[in-house]
Amino acid sequence: MKIGAVEYAGTLVDPKAPFPGDLPQVAFAGRSNVGKSSLINVLLRRTQKKLAHVSSTPGKTQALNFYRVNDAFFLVDLPGFGFAQAPAAVREGWKSLIEGYMGRPDGPRAVVFLLDIRRNPSEEDVQMLAYLAQVGTPTLVVLTKVDKLTWSRRSRDIPAMVEKLGLDPDQVLPFSSKTGEGRDDLLAAIESLLD
Repeated sequence: MKIGAVEYAGTLVDPKAPFPGDLPQVAFAGRSNVGKSSLINVLLRRTQKKLAHVSSTPGKTQALNFYRVNDAFFLVDLPGFGFAQAPAAVREGWKSLIEGYMGRPDGPRAVVFLLDIRRNPSEEDVQMLAYLAQVGTPTLVVLTKVDKLTWSRRSRDIPAMVEKLGLDPDQVLPFSSKTGEGRDDLLAAIESLLD
């Protein structure tokens, strides 16, 4: 898939609100500071004029942000979850927003779920993957920040992560926002999920 026209299409803070159009949706989910905004900007080739706000402060995305891609689908940036310093009411609001959106019959066609390869999956990561499997949403797991690992550590840690989470190796992709590694594979996987 080649990325052409990309535009911000809208933000929702209420999971029951109408979507900004009828295109299929691919949701991007993951813990706070997993590199979701950076990945989205690299994926959509928006590294100079960023679409998704990148911050060193976890929990910046607090709504559903819709980006229209090639007039073919919406990329939906979900709030990061698991930021321990956020007040309990804020964390509960993020959870309700994500679950409300994911549970809609007209919700995402697929989910790209991001995990930092350097960190063990949290209980929330495991719960989210189990939820996605339970509701039958096709899910692709992207292991971010792979550029931070040596090749020997990657060859050990990627299979270990796949096994730990009980995933099919075909549903896991390594990605680096710094080098662009995995970008073409991720675009091809998204195109396949949308077919």
